[in-house]
Amino acid sequence: MKRSKTVLAVAVAAAAAFATSCADKSATDSVPEKGMQFVLGFDADFPPYGFKDGDEYKGFDLDLAREVCRRNEWNFVPKPINWDAKDMELGSGAISCIWNGFTINGRESAYEWTEAYVDNSQVVLVKAGSPIKSLADLAGKTVAVQTDTPVQKALAEGGDRADLGKTFKGVVVTPNYNNAVMELDSGAVDAVALDIGVAKQKMADLPGKFAMLDETVMTEQYGIGFKLGNKALRDAVQKTLKEMVADGTAAKISAQWFDGKDVIVLKP
Repeated sequence: MKRSKTVLAVAVAAAAAFATSCADKSATDSVPEKGMQFVLGFDADFPPYGFKDGDEYKGFDLDLAREVCRRNEWNFVPKPINWDAKDMELGSGAISCIWNGFTINGRESAYEWTEAYVDNSQVVLVKAGSPIKSLADLAGKTVAVQTDTPVQKALAEGGDRADLGKTFKGVVVTPNYNNAVMELDSGAVDAVALDIGVAKQKMADLPGKFAMLDETVMTEQYGIGFKLGNKALRDAVQKTLKEMVADGTAAKISAQWFDGKDVIVLKP
């Protein structure tokens, strides 16, 4: 009886190990196939890259991904995620990639990255009519940032822009940019440090309410992040994106979201 239990326990353990191995392999070594689900992880509060409009998810990155899926005959599934949980979502296989204005800089070894496809600047948004006209004017002021973003890390002690951050009265960390801008609108903070695309979108959505400083806090590059080891899917997506750049499709999608401008820096 004891032996039977032991054999059963060993069999169960072996099956569990095999299942785990298969799950890990599918998550990291999957070969892209027609008809597969391509689950895009994105922040639904990050216009114009990805956001919710009524019952529909829209955005520049979603349109790029949708066309990549169409060309590869994959099923496109947009999945809004909590930005704090993005690594857990990717590691568990719940999403295929993180594609939503995702900064490469400072994360180079954490993901399988495509080549950069957009250059981005981090800027400062203030209320219209604010006496804050330059980065120097932020001294003694309270500035909001989104959690787990490069600009938050850059402004913190030891960051690339700690020289600027140490002049602030304080930094308020918010879960997303919508919250940060609401804090600004209510007067709870004096400014928001954020991506230039988001800043411009907020000014367009709420004309006359906000202004953007001319100086930039920092520059960075956006890429598409896949789980370490998942090079096959990364390569397939990058190959298709480059084809879209070469035939002009990427530029057309860009122009629809950025006032007729082609912001794509990826080369064919």
